[in-house]
Amino acid sequence: IRAGWLDKNPPQGSYIYQKRWVKLDADYLRYFDSEKDTYSKRLIPVSSISRVASVGDQKFEVVTNNRNFVFRAENDADRNEWIRTLQQIAEERKSKAPERTLMSSATDSATELADKSGFLELRGFKHKLFVVVAGDKVFLYKNAEDYQLGIGITYIEMNVGNVKEVDRRGFDLTTPYRIFSFSADSEQEKEEWVEAMQQSIAEALSNSEVAERIWAVESNCFCADCGSPKPDWASINLCVVICKRCAGEHRGLGPGITKVRSLKMDRKVWTEELIELFQQFGNMTANQFWAANVPPSEAIGPTSGSQERRRFLIAKYREGKYRHYHPLFGNQEELDRALCAAVTTSDLAETQALLFCGASVTCDTGDPQCPTPLALAERSGQRLQMEFLLQNKTSGWFGGCRGAGRSSGGLLSALLCRAEFSRRWCTLQDGVLSYYENDRNAVPNGEIRVEEIVCLVNNPLHAHGAWHSCSGTHEGTFEVYTEADRLYLFGLESPDSAREWLKSIAKSFVHPCAEELLALDFERLGRLHYKGGLTLERAQEGWFALVGSTLHVCSEDGRRQEPLQLRKLQELCERPCPASRTPWLGGRACAGRTLYIQGERKLDFLGWVHAIQKAAGSSGDTLSEQQLTESDVPLLVDRCIDYITQCGMGLTSEGIYRKSGQNSKTTSLLEVLQRDARRVRLKEGEHQVDDVANTLKRFFRDLGDGLFTRRWAPDWLWATALEDEEAKVGEYRQLLAALPPVNRATLKALINHLFRVQCFSGENQMNTHNLAIVFGPTLFQTDGKDYKAGRVVEDLISHYVEIFNVNDQEMKKQQDEITAIMKMREASSSGTQQAGDFICTVYLEEKKTETEQHVKVSATMTAEELTFEILDRRKIVMKEKDYWSCFEVNEREEAERPLHYSEKVL
Repeated sequence: IRAGWLDKNPPQGSYIYQKRWVKLDADYLRYFDSEKDTYSKRLIPVSSISRVASVGDQKFEVVTNNRNFVFRAENDADRNEWIRTLQQIAEERKSKAPERTLMSSATDSATELADKSGFLELRGFKHKLFVVVAGDKVFLYKNAEDYQLGIGITYIEMNVGNVKEVDRRGFDLTTPYRIFSFSADSEQEKEEWVEAMQQSIAEALSNSEVAERIWAVESNCFCADCGSPKPDWASINLCVVICKRCAGEHRGLGPGITKVRSLKMDRKVWTEELIELFQQFGNMTANQFWAANVPPSEAIGPTSGSQERRRFLIAKYREGKYRHYHPLFGNQEELDRALCAAVTTSDLAETQALLFCGASVTCDTGDPQCPTPLALAERSGQRLQMEFLLQNKTSGWFGGCRGAGRSSGGLLSALLCRAEFSRRWCTLQDGVLSYYENDRNAVPNGEIRVEEIVCLVNNPLHAHGAWHSCSGTHEGTFEVYTEADRLYLFGLESPDSAREWLKSIAKSFVHPCAEELLALDFERLGRLHYKGGLTLERAQEGWFALVGSTLHVCSEDGRRQEPLQLRKLQELCERPCPASRTPWLGGRACAGRTLYIQGERKLDFLGWVHAIQKAAGSSGDTLSEQQLTESDVPLLVDRCIDYITQCGMGLTSEGIYRKSGQNSKTTSLLEVLQRDARRVRLKEGEHQVDDVANTLKRFFRDLGDGLFTRRWAPDWLWATALEDEEAKVGEYRQLLAALPPVNRATLKALINHLFRVQCFSGENQMNTHNLAIVFGPTLFQTDGKDYKAGRVVEDLISHYVEIFNVNDQEMKKQQDEITAIMKMREASSSGTQQAGDFICTVYLEEKKTETEQHVKVSATMTAEELTFEILDRRKIVMKEKDYWSCFEVNEREEAERPLHYSEKVL
């Protein structure tokens, strides 16, 4: 709107003016060092300007809600023109009830619009900046206060941006005009920032033409579920326009309920018919059905949290709790007949009500020339009715139905095929699963050939709720995935009936080389590509069965591999592939075994990924349900003990385990460790010893069934009454043998740790008796009044070697570790070089004198850190697709082993 040179008065009130190139547009007043600069030094939202006035010769003042800015023009005429223009723009902005921008002030909450916000270091600035990713822009602020006030430094248009990771905490945001080098506080935080900025780039490169056309309908300008303005996502089968946060929860409902697409990015989906359908239908019509009876106490708003949204959307769309019931609801025959009549008219609301109250989208019309409602709509020239039916052809809604079926093995059962969501007579014969309109029809409505099946899933009880229909309740469900990337969901009246059908289908579909998998009580069974061991170059096809937290594998040549204990994985991650292929899911077991799996089809592979990730996590509050180490110790316990042992002041920290850490930090740490301890790395500086110690105590205190188990805990307490020490130790050993393996391994690891702690009692003031006072009530989950709980712990520490049968080799190893810790402690207190560092020779790519580097390797240095150290020394810049690995080679160069990037070098 206007641009030119102005002198600006510094904020400190100095009389020395600074020459600035000033630009005014419809949203911001910005000033720059030079007219050639792309990124401003400061920007002021027009919406925050309350007054513009002359303040003397050639000077004028811009007054915002929070701060004043003084500028000086070259002459009075120029000053007056700036004042007039600014006043005009500010008034126009107020009169138009402007859209909220990120930089608007207190009246417009910026925090609601931010996709990601927080502090980052930026090269060239002394202090951390407050950075906000919002939509297709990234905004920079001096601090959080400025963010709240709406006064920023600059913003970066992400349509010209590119994000690249630089090192563990650093990443670059590159534009044609400048490279912004950011550094986060942690690796995990960096990954979150990179992901947020990549999403911002995708949004910036998207096309808003479709969105603008759909927003032309007033009700579509606000999210159908929470009311957020400018929603740029949609459910194309429900015909509702929704915001980004609600879209995320919609995906959780599954494609059988709602099919989520972006208004801006999924360009190919948006045909002319689909756009017209949204224009004619709109959020208002949709909500007259779906939200006809929403109590005010259950409604959500733009600021609602994820759990509130999820609960509301499940009730609204999956359960149909608030819908306006059609008068014919419950009468399948009448619903189908009414649907056939409705699709020949332009009444989309009637079609919606019928379809989502149980009418079948593929019901028999009774007209041989137009056997389905879709054909009737086509003959009637109802383009939008056709589009609506097509979008809901494979979506399923409330109300089940019932049929009977015969499998090739003589199986008779009630079966519900949710690919059609109506009563169907089903048969499994000669390698074909067919479903018919009824048991009198000779021609099937559809067929699934077993050679096209790629995966079978036995769903847990009530995974899809209990379906009620005219024939009763359907509680057992299973899923069939095909090569066409299609999912069929079947339901029966009982889980046993569902399993019988599933077993019969599995016998027809599984290759003879993997028949032994059929004997397993599997939750998921299918074929996938995989790579493992030393043959990572070539993928082969195999058969996989998931049973609880164990993954069974049969190779294409019929060899059954050692089952993979998913809870004992050291790492589980996805490796990206070209856009045309699904990614690889990789798992690394404790014994060094690595396995990568990949699916040809995205739908069933995403199911495998979700199922494996769930099976590899902690699933309950008992010890056996936790993520475990190779030695059967919960990973959470191992992480805490390892940190306290290796941390500089851990074992020698005064009052360790007696002093309480911060309650909020303990709660937060326990939560993330229980969610996925595999991804948590405890680090000095980031985590305090007392917080970690408190986390370990709280874990045992809240443990379901306790460490000693409810069955055996009274016997442990009784044993303390034995006066003969030898008899007491013998009783303890018998009770130890009676514990479940995981409890036994965990108890040994904990007492081993407490034995080390008391070795440093001279410094930490925690002798055996003091530790017993703390851990007795914790481990036995008592109120501390029963002294016998402490006696058990004291006896276990005192007789650690005898009770746990610790041999001389184990004891020597432990004594060596204690000695090493004491030496490190002495070295640190005297200011001398810590013991434990080694000078290692490392070669870059090949063993030559000119590639040789001598590096000091500490006991905690990882392969990743060593690799970066070498590359930094040689001034090698990592390119985008460079992958560096660190190898360990034996002295004679007869064998080598690649180190995992998180593995400690020593």
